[in-house]
Amino acid sequence: MNALRFTSSGKSVALATIPVPEITHPREVLVKVAFSGVCGTDLHIIGGEFPCSPHVTLGHEFSGTVVAFGPQVTTLAPGDLVVVDPNSGCHKCHFCCSGKPHFCPTGGFYSNLGVKNDGGWADYCLCSVEQVHKLSKIALKTAALVEPVSCVAHGWDLVSPLCVGGEVIVVGAGIIGILWTCLLHLQGHRNITLVEKNPARRQLLNKLREELGFKLVGALEMDEKFDLIVDCTGHGPAIESGVKLLNFGGKMCIFGVAPPSQKIEISPFDIYLKELTIMSVKVNPFSFPKAIALVEALSERYLDYDKLGVKLFKLEEYQKAIDCLKNGEITKAVFQI
Repeated sequence: MNALRFTSSGKSVALATIPVPEITHPREVLVKVAFSGVCGTDLHIIGGEFPCSPHVTLGHEFSGTVVAFGPQVTTLAPGDLVVVDPNSGCHKCHFCCSGKPHFCPTGGFYSNLGVKNDGGWADYCLCSVEQVHKLSKIALKTAALVEPVSCVAHGWDLVSPLCVGGEVIVVGAGIIGILWTCLLHLQGHRNITLVEKNPARRQLLNKLREELGFKLVGALEMDEKFDLIVDCTGHGPAIESGVKLLNFGGKMCIFGVAPPSQKIEISPFDIYLKELTIMSVKVNPFSFPKAIALVEALSERYLDYDKLGVKLFKLEEYQKAIDCLKNGEITKAVFQI
């Protein structure tokens, strides 16, 4: 089968021909991949800025069709349309038993499909049955967005409660920033400002902006104040500036993944004086079923690929997809496999 493989020594990806994975565990499922997204984390991995296995098939946002499964799998049938949660825990450690499997020292992010184990930038992917979710109302193309929506859903749980009418700013108009904006709008928020310094990317979102009515700007005035700031850039200076823009009682959600070497400076006095809350979001504990429901609710009004600035590519067009994403010509690349 074809697979897009990452090699850490060369900090590069290349298309390779490898065997179709074989089921060796009674609870494994073999999925024929249909659509697989390119995440900002993938770009960090390729750039050597994020830890992963030295040789691995990338891709942790994918949908497809069930092909085969082990003898202990009783909830699936061949041909089922599914979407895959790339994360899983050991189900035994303190964190897993405390409802925080994303902190699992042996599972969680450290056993992630597409980071630690072979993922969905391939014709087929081998998954645990616990990671496979059946679809009934969502097309496979749209389902490629379920994983990023699941992470946003976890972030939503962390920033809640958030009163409708508050001033909200989302920094970074990649797909995550756009999904945050869409979810905020779905929940009744109308005072939303989306910041994106790349004019080409802003141009992509004009139709969505006209329909939803959010502000789309290239920069902010430093005298503005916000009740919630969601940083989707992982860029230290942007986070530092964001904290200064928080209103009294404001919340800062650091969503974008920063390189491990990134450092920021903030004022503890400002945190005290304003009773600020600064939080982060790590993947998607228990939020996958909620994300499927949210994708159904968002539907084509919000998740139309053209309005979102998402573009489809063939797997062999991977370099073009990566370049378009890095240059801001699109908000997200999705491989159609």
